[in-house]
Amino acid sequence: MRHYCRNPDLKEANLSRADLTRADLTDADLTGADLSEAVLTGARLIRANLTRADLSEADLTGADLTGAALPGAILSGAKLIGAKLNGQDIEALKQAGALVPTKDEDR
Repeated sequence: MRHYCRNPDLKEANLSRADLTRADLTDADLTGADLSEAVLTGARLIRANLTRADLSEADLTGADLTGAALPGAILSGAKLIGAKLNGQDIEALKQAGALVPTKDEDR
């Protein structure tokens, strides 16, 4: 089952270690939110604002980050394997410490 919340305002929210598996956070404002160690497998973060969000050690396996804003996001150890990263700068994600797909894997 997918959980959906239209345009949620989650600025500065503490969602550390939250289980947000398959959550639909399309267009969510997660500016400055703490999502460290959160489980976001299969989550939809399409056009989400993740500016300055802490995603360290978060599991975003299979998540859809198409068009998501990530300036200043903390991504060290974030797992983005199998994630949809359309519109994202893969090299910048790698430099920020995220575990991203190789050229042979889906982006």
